[in-house]
Amino acid sequence: MANERLQKLIAKSGLCSRREADRLVGEGRVVVNGNVAALGDKADPETDHIKIDGKKLKSAQPNRYVLLYKPRAVMTTCDDPEERTTVIDLVRPIVKERVFPVGRLDYQSEGLLLLTNDGDLAARVTHPRFGVVREYMVKIRGDLNEEEIKRLRAGAVVDFHHVKPLSAERVRKSAGGTSTWWKVEVTEGRTHEVRQLFFRAGRLVQRLRRSAIGPIRDSSLRSGDFRMLTEEEVETLRRATGRKPKATQPKKTRKRKPAKRPGKAKPGKRPKKNR
Repeated sequence: MANERLQKLIAKSGLCSRREADRLVGEGRVVVNGNVAALGDKADPETDHIKIDGKKLKSAQPNRYVLLYKPRAVMTTCDDPEERTTVIDLVRPIVKERVFPVGRLDYQSEGLLLLTNDGDLAARVTHPRFGVVREYMVKIRGDLNEEEIKRLRAGAVVDFHHVKPLSAERVRKSAGGTSTWWKVEVTEGRTHEVRQLFFRAGRLVQRLRRSAIGPIRDSSLRSGDFRMLTEEEVETLRRATGRKPKATQPKKTRKRKPAKRPGKAKPGKRPKKNR
């Protein structure tokens, strides 16, 4: 087997995501053949001895891709110190491989969540530069006026970054007209991003449901249900994350105009004398 970057090997083992593996290596918790590894190091899992926190790294597991409808009041983590129910608890009876949630879906939010042990794909789905669109259905009390809609679409500062929705449109009003549902699309995926967008627009979110992750959607899943992605869905998701990140454009510099050379005096005019 050819040498591969440690972060990739760790992610393949199902221990954690690629980003988390970067952190483990950076903190000096990964040791290869008795030597503390550094970011960028490579290893061969068949010949090298790789340990994390003193424990031998397990061999790569087959990739699993789970689509879960996360209920409200469930943690989007692998474990919880307060012993609250996690998304891993919901899939563990069936999914034996060690999978982890891709991205964030806060405690009181619900909807579609991807769990996998494919660290490469997880990194592409979560990183904003690959532009994977998350679609949310948002319920608020009352309705937004024109000024509030402008503020919603203008965006807000979340985690010290200015973010704004890719799109935001009213879908329907409730039967009594006391609340409205909005469809919002974002690509950042920051913690509480959608809730913050509405809060800055002047409204509190009553209910928030993720309805799509890129091209992946399934309206038949009910709260707590999950299923495996099909091979076709996995390939579609790969294609959605396959575009190259936008390269940063160099700043344009203004070209200086060449200095004017003294020309010949026009007919009928005398050249000025230096005093």
